[in-house]
Amino acid sequence: MNVAYYNLELGILEMKYHHEILYSLSILKADDTKTKELNETAKQQKNSFTDKIFKEINEYMIGERKTFDIPYKFQGTSFQKKVWKVLETIPYGETFTYGDVAKKIKNPKAVRAVGGACHRNPIWLIVPCHRVVGTKGNLTGYAGGVDMKKKLLTIEQKYKKISTQK
Repeated sequence: MNVAYYNLELGILEMKYHHEILYSLSILKADDTKTKELNETAKQQKNSFTDKIFKEINEYMIGERKTFDIPYKFQGTSFQKKVWKVLETIPYGETFTYGDVAKKIKNPKAVRAVGGACHRNPIWLIVPCHRVVGTKGNLTGYAGGVDMKKKLLTIEQKYKKISTQK
């Protein structure tokens, strides 16, 4: 597995990939020990594929991109993969509840397990688990933190409104 790091407004973006297939994205906080240990050898694993991922994420952050064109592969349980497949269908700027996702996988009682699968989503921005909210629209747990979830949803609401006004 190869790893590449890029600076984003949100923190240090860590990408794990192999043969131009993305396996995971992470945001490392500025005070994270791992972040402090990054060095030139980590940067040597950047290439045109990782540059493309970085470019598409930056385009998303400024409202120029609503969907991603990055090949990726899920690594998880069959239940997690079912949940993640539903996440792929949530339109930009819209949300589903955890209950909605549970119903879509034909397991309406699995609301908490859906939350767990969302939390373990390894491709968190491209497969938009931030678009899953609590029953009343409340922002509940998110692997990147509730502040990150709020920021991503705010970006989408802002640019969705702009694109619908044109």
